[in-house]
Amino acid sequence: MSTGIEAAATAPAKRPRRPLPKVMTLTEAAADRVRAILANADRPVAALRVGVKNGGCAGMEYTLDYVSEVSTLDDIIEDKGVRVLIDPKAVLFLIGTVMDYRVDKLKSGFAFNNPNQTSACGCGESVAITPHKVEDADVAPVQGT
Repeated sequence: MSTGIEAAATAPAKRPRRPLPKVMTLTEAAADRVRAILANADRPVAALRVGVKNGGCAGMEYTLDYVSEVSTLDDIIEDKGVRVLIDPKAVLFLIGTVMDYRVDKLKSGFAFNNPNQTSACGCGESVAITPHKVEDADVAPVQGT
């Protein structure tokens, strides 16, 4: 028996969710160097953690640290057969970054091609980075209760 009151309970249409960009990827050279660093460490190492910290003339510096155990808050990047951890405080600064390893005549080291980087100092040791902006297309809409 119908009461005459019909409630049309329809869920809002869901937008297709755009895949989130990877926090970081590695080149073959970077993966090879990470593999070598971990194999030659002077103590047991679970992974290499990449982060950023305040410092340098441009405002921020990339950090690389040995990690003996993985934190539950770390983002785990597995790329080209190696595992690299991302410090949770650095995630928004590193989204879309490509980590490379370069050998030049006078120096060698990791280099970061970061789309969030807005400038760098002349010596190349520090950078200015703007956090990745979460846009409407980055996340699915939140449904109210």
